[in-house]
Amino acid sequence: MGKVKFAIVGCGSASANRYSPQLYLAVFLFMLGAAASLVSAAAPLQAQKGGKPPNFVFILADDWGWGDIACYGHDQLKTPNLDRLAAEGILFTQAYTASPVCSPSRAALMTGRFPAELRIHGHLATPPESKVDLNAARGMPNFLDPAILSVTRLLKDAGYVTAFFGKWHLGKAPDAPLPGAYGIDVHRTVDSNEMSWDSADPHFRTHSAELILSKVAEFIRDNRERPFFVQASLLDTHGRLVVTPEQMQPYEHLLGAPRIYYSAVTRVDTQVGRLMARIDELGLRENTIIVFSSDNGPDDFVVRTSSEHAVGSAGPFRGRKTSLYEGGVRVPFIARCPGLIPAGKVDNSTVLGGVDFLPTVCSLAGARLPAGVDLDGEDLSETLRGKPRRRSRPLLWEWRFRTAGHVIHRSPQLAIRDGKWKLLMNPDRSRVELYDIPNDPSELNNLADRHPEAVRELSARLLSWHAGLPKGPVQPEAGKREYRWPKWPKGAPQSP
Repeated sequence: MGKVKFAIVGCGSASANRYSPQLYLAVFLFMLGAAASLVSAAAPLQAQKGGKPPNFVFILADDWGWGDIACYGHDQLKTPNLDRLAAEGILFTQAYTASPVCSPSRAALMTGRFPAELRIHGHLATPPESKVDLNAARGMPNFLDPAILSVTRLLKDAGYVTAFFGKWHLGKAPDAPLPGAYGIDVHRTVDSNEMSWDSADPHFRTHSAELILSKVAEFIRDNRERPFFVQASLLDTHGRLVVTPEQMQPYEHLLGAPRIYYSAVTRVDTQVGRLMARIDELGLRENTIIVFSSDNGPDDFVVRTSSEHAVGSAGPFRGRKTSLYEGGVRVPFIARCPGLIPAGKVDNSTVLGGVDFLPTVCSLAGARLPAGVDLDGEDLSETLRGKPRRRSRPLLWEWRFRTAGHVIHRSPQLAIRDGKWKLLMNPDRSRVELYDIPNDPSELNNLADRHPEAVRELSARLLSWHAGLPKGPVQPEAGKREYRWPKWPKGAPQSP
């Protein structure tokens, strides 16, 4: 907030001599108290529960579409616990991840930086994952640099005990550091260099949500007297999905892939409910912020392992995983903390990005950022108090690879969201698309020809940002949407 200014009107006038020093003191103390009230209203949410700063439980689902929860409009899925989490807190409809795939979006959550600036463009592979060094071939590092500022290190330095359980996916090469190098006190992970669980084990995949969230509950029990941050990074609903007959029972009226996918969603919902109950039992309900979100949109049927988990719903949006259209980067985001966050709120106007996670959490925790740090995200903690606001910085994306799936989902390489506008384009200025997202969330009506000024302004900002990114290889298919249209074979007789 701006500086608080004090003034006693009339003190410089002749009439001011009629008032006693006691009156001036009383006025000054009154205004000082008013200023203190203003400061406390904008202060971190740590004046609750005996002055303790809030606890954080961040549940991150994998490939979970915006529409994969009943409270987000799904008419078949059973998600009573996530629905209750939303009813007891706030639900955001315009939340975005920083990338349409896993590792980059997770890097943004950790660092508050756009992942393209960190050279993390796709998933961080384990050499040799293929015949070539996939990370090097894509101009990427083997892991997120632990020297980069991270939300867990900042919280640890502020007195929090930190933990991470589940899918890491920020580097699992032999030279990759363990999660502890990022300011994480307690960790048990997969897709990392420690591999405490075997993610290829069908039993683990079937019960991974229960195992991961049980570790979270155990950590919370052991650290309930201290402020804590714990991230539960789930494997569901990423393929391959393995479900038991018992887990499929709520959907016995369905057949095939939907029955399997819906069962996996509901088993996660069940375990989230168990964790919510445990937090309540420990007396931490009023001062613990629970957040549920996803790393990117749902996968597509064309992906080799996606026969079941490609059932995921992007809601009303065009695009899926690997696409910069809304369905690839727009995700569910629910937050609950009865002592701090108003209940029953739906925020349809705030544009929330993955890069905002670090500055927002640190603001709520009272964790100070080092002087001179310039993040891509911004502090949106006011929105958790139920006060929607327009962000001051745009969200920016780059996707250097082919977009999987149907041609309708294949987006340009670059995108920017600022206010109501979303502009997509390729670096060579081809495929310029402008959408009024609040009025056209499905991105069907390209308004680029009707609003040249908006195109000019947004494209200049987007291309300037892109020009400053680290250089690296780009797949030839990136940003293209060609379809193999039927052609008459050469030399074949023509029809009469």
